[in-house]
Amino acid sequence: MTALTFTLKSPLQQRLDVSPLVPDLLLGKSQKEVAALTLQYGNRRIAAGELFAVEGDDAESVRISGSPKLDFAGRAMTRGSLIIEGDAGAYLGMHMKGGRLCVSGSAGLYAACELKGGIVEISGNAGDLLGGALPGNKKGMSEGVVIVRGDAGDRVGDHMRRGSILIEGNAGTYLGARMTAGTIAVQGRIGACAGYAMKRGTLLLYGSPAAIGATFNDCGLHTLGFLPLLLKGYQGLNTCFSDPQARRARVRRLAGDLSVQGKGEILLVA
Repeated sequence: MTALTFTLKSPLQQRLDVSPLVPDLLLGKSQKEVAALTLQYGNRRIAAGELFAVEGDDAESVRISGSPKLDFAGRAMTRGSLIIEGDAGAYLGMHMKGGRLCVSGSAGLYAACELKGGIVEISGNAGDLLGGALPGNKKGMSEGVVIVRGDAGDRVGDHMRRGSILIEGNAGTYLGARMTAGTIAVQGRIGACAGYAMKRGTLLLYGSPAAIGATFNDCGLHTLGFLPLLLKGYQGLNTCFSDPQARRARVRRLAGDLSVQGKGEILLVA
């Protein structure tokens, strides 16, 4: 069996909702039935076969041609593998519960928002509100792992409740704002206001932050016993955070955000 592949026939002119193209909804369908699925394309619905050349028969492994206008890829998927070959648009992996979602390019706003499980890998950059909550909601990502090999935008992990976000590049402002649990690790630089109003959770920072708020209490240098165990959990994920050398890190611990009686922490790797 070969992967079920959707190849764009021409560049997209409108935003396209590809949320129906996930293993859960494609299993058991013939190639003809898959091509007849209707997708929201701008303000009209159109058959998938009119936009994509459909090949292959393994619905557990789906591949889609990338485009910055490709929205909702992997929405609510629970199983299998979905690969976007190129860039993806907004809401990548929204409400995803399982499986593996990989993007070889960059992703737009709200990637992995309200993620509930599974693994999301983005080889390029991610937009604002990665792993955050949708507007009006107070529950962001609650499980799963997100890996970004490039940079991430502002408000990563806003209202995050659990899970891990691993950023190998830089991150923007308000990293981990209002988070209640979970771990965000950043290899590069970060913007201002990290940990704003965070109540619990861990920000693990390898680069120098622009500034740390006055509502974080400096607790000094530590060799934390839980840190090697946390990083060991990322083994097999092909990320720099799983490097055995990283587990020997000594950190400066900042507790906060005290303005909301928070019990979170920012760990600055020494």
